[in-house]
Amino acid sequence: MTPDAYREFVHRGGIADLIGRTILRFTGGDRTRYLNGQVTANVQSLNEGRSVAACVTTAKGKLSADGFVINFGDALWFDADSSLRDTLPARFERYIIADDVTLEDMSETVHLVHLMPGAQGTDFGELRAIPNARFGRPGFDILLSEDEVKRSLPELARKFVELSSDDVENIRIEQGIPRWGAELDENTLPPEAGLDRTHIDYHKGCYIGQEVISRLKSIGHVNRRLVGFVCTEGTAPGAGAQIVPSSSPEAEPCGSITSAGWSFALEKPVALGYLRRSAPAGDFLARTSDPGAQPVPITVCELPFSK
Repeated sequence: MTPDAYREFVHRGGIADLIGRTILRFTGGDRTRYLNGQVTANVQSLNEGRSVAACVTTAKGKLSADGFVINFGDALWFDADSSLRDTLPARFERYIIADDVTLEDMSETVHLVHLMPGAQGTDFGELRAIPNARFGRPGFDILLSEDEVKRSLPELARKFVELSSDDVENIRIEQGIPRWGAELDENTLPPEAGLDRTHIDYHKGCYIGQEVISRLKSIGHVNRRLVGFVCTEGTAPGAGAQIVPSSSPEAEPCGSITSAGWSFALEKPVALGYLRRSAPAGDFLARTSDPGAQPVPITVCELPFSK
């Protein structure tokens, strides 16, 4: 995305095609109680026409998925990364025992688009838009049937700037939003990625993994945390680059880069990555495995990069 394209996006707003997401629908009289016991968010207090960010965790508190619950009144929906399509339905099905709950995988028949309005406001026509700031900016999710895709998607594309996958990736990095497959995987504890601030309700009833998640809160820290890095020189290092103290370039890594992009707000290359709790204060270097590459000076920055 060029600076001019970014300014047009800020003015007109943008549309992100999220086709391929894992989209599950829960129906049945026990759907709310059941799903409330499966995710970290409070589904019982979720009003119709609203959405909430949530994690699915293991009994050890590690992530099985992160995504969003949407209450459509007659059903609850959950969407997650496309790579989880084979594993996530089975994870949910495992705990449907004597519940009046039917789980359907709608990934092939429902098309998810996300709209981020610009300065000129919003106009979704007759489409039902669900508020959701999934990329850190005020936005709306719209679930389209196959007929609605043909009828409505071209019109939305004319009203809003069409965002490529690279554009969406840059926006989410600038906003400090972790992504499955980059910052998040099956070895991640939600508080490490800052998901305790957005995805976890510590006052709701029991769910799988709650004991571990609550214990982490009482301890008050995790061994690593997701942070933002600003490149003070050169270009942003790619995922996998190691973080070392600038005062000790040959030291053992104290972190690593997970994603890199560009901040239009700062007009500088930026990156997301994990920094160990034991890392010293001060500035850092990002070094790659390329023997000819020079380490890139970086500083830690509070997320999001763009307020």
